[in-house]
Amino acid sequence: MSTVIGVQGEERHEYTKAESRSLRTRSLRLLGSLLHPVRRMLWATLAIVVVSTAAQVAGPAIIAYGIDQGLPALLAQDWMPVGLAGLAYVLTGAVGAFLIAAYIRLAARISQAVLIDLRTRVFLHTQKLSLEFHESYTSGRIISRQTSDLDAIRELLDEGINQLIRGVLYMVFTAIALVWLDWLSGLVLLAALVPLAFLTRWFQLRSQAYFRRSRVASAKLIVQFVETMTGIRAVQAFRKERRNEREFGELVEDYRDVNAKVLALFAIYNPLLNLMGYAAVATVLLIGGFRVVDGGIEVGVLLAAVLYTKRFFDPMEELAMFYNSYQSAASALEKISGVLEEEPSVPDPADPVDLWTASGDVRFDGVEFAYTPDRVILPRFDLDIPAGQTIALVGSTGAGKSTLAKLIARFYDPSSGTVSLDGVDLARLHPKDLRRAIVMVTQEAYLFSGSVADNIGLGRPDAPFDEIVRAAKAVGAHEFIESLPNGYDTDVNKRGGRVSAGQRQLISFARAFLANPAVLILDEATSSLDIPSERAVQEGLQTLLKGRTAVIIAHRLSTVAIADRVLVMERGRIVEDGSPDELIGGGGRFAALHSAWQDSLV
Repeated sequence: MSTVIGVQGEERHEYTKAESRSLRTRSLRLLGSLLHPVRRMLWATLAIVVVSTAAQVAGPAIIAYGIDQGLPALLAQDWMPVGLAGLAYVLTGAVGAFLIAAYIRLAARISQAVLIDLRTRVFLHTQKLSLEFHESYTSGRIISRQTSDLDAIRELLDEGINQLIRGVLYMVFTAIALVWLDWLSGLVLLAALVPLAFLTRWFQLRSQAYFRRSRVASAKLIVQFVETMTGIRAVQAFRKERRNEREFGELVEDYRDVNAKVLALFAIYNPLLNLMGYAAVATVLLIGGFRVVDGGIEVGVLLAAVLYTKRFFDPMEELAMFYNSYQSAASALEKISGVLEEEPSVPDPADPVDLWTASGDVRFDGVEFAYTPDRVILPRFDLDIPAGQTIALVGSTGAGKSTLAKLIARFYDPSSGTVSLDGVDLARLHPKDLRRAIVMVTQEAYLFSGSVADNIGLGRPDAPFDEIVRAAKAVGAHEFIESLPNGYDTDVNKRGGRVSAGQRQLISFARAFLANPAVLILDEATSSLDIPSERAVQEGLQTLLKGRTAVIIAHRLSTVAIADRVLVMERGRIVEDGSPDELIGGGGRFAALHSAWQDSLV
């Protein structure tokens, strides 16, 4: 089966011809949707290019008229033909220059409109995709879509399209003008097109694979750089600098090698192209010279034929550069269209059910969850969490605790069965009601650039300042916030770098308290707190959990002690279920965990 080298993710992949056609169709469909809103400007731009190119091509024909008609008339004291030829030449030049200026302005408007549309689409669509996508698609690859890939498309729109349209039209109009002036010179040009077509096809086939590899190599560089800088603490902590240097060096070498091969193609293509152009001009001049002597054509026509033949080959180098931009942009468009074609694995309901006020009753009915058919994380089970009850999930790493919590938050949908809130299947619940009713606080405690008050206010953007302060006081965060340089107006810096991990966690608690959800999920939310801070926040947690359904995932049993009910999980199954006191006295797995925890305190 025939294959084409392509890109899948950031790896080389051999596409079948059918897959390659599908990719092109998908990319063209995206491009069409981007150009549709600016179609009127596109038509205006095309009209400008046609007229300006025709004005430029008219130059040699005007010169031929000036020589063949104007000079004999000038010898007869009639300067009118020469004057008209000169005036026409200046006017066509002025028209061409004016229209090119108009074209540049219109092309810039089209380019920016398309890029803004595409950049916004990628951001909004990526933001809507489910957690599954973001856990498998690295941040470096997403950044590559928004940076190098969009830059490749920008270069094509800013310069490549201009090179293509003007180059092709220029060649077509030049060929027409040459045949109109002297059909025999047109035949010479036609004969030159045969080796030119073979040379161009040779260049196209080889450059296509190299340009795709260049895009892949560029993306890998970006991914490596972003992931290294994002994880710089781990890099320095584990002395990974030398290994990163070696890996990055290999990527740089690969990128250099593929670009060197691209340049080597141009080093062959451009000289051969020039050689063909010189050979065509020499042939037209030689044949035309004999015909001028025999009186077959005028000197002016011969000059115009030579100029047209020379000019015909001039845009070919620009078209080769366009192909460079086109290959990069086509590869980038394939990858961006691939992201935009991604569908959320947790789609919004087609006919959502409203739940304005939730009490917090959570139920699992015949739920099973598997990331892949051969990787079942949660075997089939039932679970009822009454409204207002605090549940603690306990178990070893990989037991399925976080997966169960993500099902409650509807970051994932179960493979079978239903998860419901107050009797309403989460898959049918209106997304706004779902996010208002269920809030998850994770161990990451992510803070956005901005003030402390802004970050707490994410829980309820319309909340007044006094409620933000009240939320901070409720979870024990007010005191340290007041000690910051500007209090609640202190900028936390990128990702909360100005405050400690424990302080970030307290701010996330305040955010959750302000949101006032019916169901609160704490996924290792106290893991960033030291022992004194954890003890200080216990009272805040009691306030935070009061009157709402809560699911706590924690390895620290001091946090589990505030729960009404404990579920012990092993290999995706609930093996123990009861109150903390009941399970401690039962002599099971939780009792053993509790005993080991007490021994560690001693």
